[in-house]
Amino acid sequence: MTKDKLNVAIIGLGFGTQFIPIYQRHPQANMYAICRRSESELNLIGDAFGVEKRYTNFEDVLTDPDVDYVHINTPIKTHGPMSIAALKAGKHVMCTVPMSISVDECRQIVELVQETDLKYMMAETVLYSREYFYAKELYQKGELGKIQFLQGSHHQDMDGWPDAWPGLPPMLYATHCISPCLAIIEGEAEYVSCFGSGTIRDDLARIYGSPYAVETAHIKLRNSDLTARVYRSLFDAARQYRESFDVFGEKKSIEWPLVEGEGLVLHTAKIPQEEMTERVIAPDYASLLPEEIQPFTTKTFLDLDEYKHLSSEGADPDGTHSHLITDPGSLEGHGGSHPHLVHEFISALIEDRDPFPNAVLSANITCVGILAHESALKGGKRIHLPDFALRTE
Repeated sequence: MTKDKLNVAIIGLGFGTQFIPIYQRHPQANMYAICRRSESELNLIGDAFGVEKRYTNFEDVLTDPDVDYVHINTPIKTHGPMSIAALKAGKHVMCTVPMSISVDECRQIVELVQETDLKYMMAETVLYSREYFYAKELYQKGELGKIQFLQGSHHQDMDGWPDAWPGLPPMLYATHCISPCLAIIEGEAEYVSCFGSGTIRDDLARIYGSPYAVETAHIKLRNSDLTARVYRSLFDAARQYRESFDVFGEKKSIEWPLVEGEGLVLHTAKIPQEEMTERVIAPDYASLLPEEIQPFTTKTFLDLDEYKHLSSEGADPDGTHSHLITDPGSLEGHGGSHPHLVHEFISALIEDRDPFPNAVLSANITCVGILAHESALKGGKRIHLPDFALRTE
């Protein structure tokens, strides 16, 4: 695009509220509009952050010719339909994870991007977290050597969450643990096999017809000798919140801590056993960003002078994502990822290139989880990724 500043409309103001201050500070963005169904809550956010253009109807956003792209942060069942509608309306799309919970909706998004030449990006936070950047840097420098195995997990107690969350099959929302396993080697999944384990309460199980407390998938990476293992739980399994990513290398391996806040674990081969393991803290990568938004990798907006008044007024009235402010693990936005996500998509639009991850890779990451759950229901049957979710060779 040739514009100096892009007009963004944020759709959904639970989690979406976190991004308003980043857009307001980004030198190439105009925080143009916000959209929320509740007019009173829409105005509360609009007044707090000084955003004048406000919509209660998503369709009205799509007919506004001044909107360059939409940033979707709504309940997960709406991700696919809203992304499809926006692309059909000629809008670029950044959407929080997952891309969809339907393989067919993923297909439609990929095909629309190919037909229209519009940009789509699934805003996967792990791929812009400082921990992922650190692992990727070690790999690119050759310090890990040949990668031999990849593993990811995501555990979260979702009891009491609203909308589509109650009873959700674990693998339908597994992008946080699948994406780094594929991305670090610039790979993609070829096929998946998954097993379910344990059972959740009947009142939850009947919602999606899914009984499993834990789902564990093995993913065969395409054109590679690597296999990744990912496991996921959402209900009735005692585990502290954890988004983890482990890389086993020939020279060094890096593992996520078992307990939040303890630091990554780095193993070095061919040295005495008592010396081979150390704890490391991933460095910050704010230097990759425009100076104006660098503070958001280590601070919440409530730490910045222009927003301190909101800490008492409240900027998340429905409470559905209040943990992003109160949970130390997410205080600065999922490992510092939020400003990186914003900057990547804006840069892709201005430079007229594919964002990372683009529509095809987003579909590959998302469909692995959807098909893994299908595999679990079929006793671990191997299921191949559809052609639309694979790069053209």
